[in-house]
Order: sequence, then C-alpha cells, then structure tokens
Amino acid sequence: MSGGEVAGLLVAVFWAILVSFLAVVLVRLAQTLRATTKLVADVTDQAVPLLADASAAVRSAQTQLDKVDAIASDVQEVTSNASALSTTVASTFGGPLVKVAAFGYGVRRALGRKDAAEPERSRRTVIVGRTVPAARRKKRKG
Repeated sequence: MSGGEVAGLLVAVFWAILVSFLAVVLVRLAQTLRATTKLVADVTDQAVPLLADASAAVRSAQTQLDKVDAIASDVQEVTSNASALSTTVASTFGGPLVKVAAFGYGVRRALGRKDAAEPERSRRTVIVGRTVPAARRKKRKG
C-alpha cells in the first residue's frame, strides 16, 4: 500500500465515522422533533378548552361589573336625593325650630330673673367637680 492509498483509506474511515455521527445526530434530532410535535399537540388540545373557560369567565366578570356599575349609579342617585331631602328638611324646619328655641330661651331667662329675687346664697354653680358660690360666679360673668 502506498501513501496515497493509506491516506485514501484514512479519509474513507473518517468519512464513515462522520456520516455515522451525523446519522446518530439526525436520528436524535428526529426523535426530539417528534416529541416536540407531540408536546405542542397536547398543549394545544389542553389550551383550547382553557381559553374557552377563560373567555367565559371574562364575559361573566364583565356582566358582574355592569351590574355593579348600575348599582353604583343607583346609590349615587339615592345619595343625591337624600342630600336634597336633608337640605329641604333643614330649610323647612330649621328656621322655625331656631326661633322656637330662642323664644324658649328668652322665656327661661325671663322666668330666671323672677327667681333672682331669692337669696343668692342658695344658688350654686358646679364647675369641674367644684361648687362655686354665687358671688364668685357674678364676678366671672361680668
């Protein structure tokens, strides 16, 4: 065997090893692609019902939000009506009640002046747990 034949033989062996290596790689790649294809098919089969359920849940949530929006607008209307009612009641009864209270205070005050003719020693005022004689009370008022 000459040097050229040995070199040709080595190249042929190298190519045989390389082709075998590439064949193994291609077989493994084919297995990986089959497994990936199966995985994608399984995910698709499971994802379609999940997406349908999610879509139904979103529709249900939108329906509930619409109901809550309607309730909130009704509550806002009731609040504005209650505010208007309280304003009406205050303006209708507030003025006369203040006048009646002022009249009652005036009557009490007038009747209190009649009672002022009594000796002042008997009248005492309580301030924070202490009794203050009437004489000191007058100084404080004046």
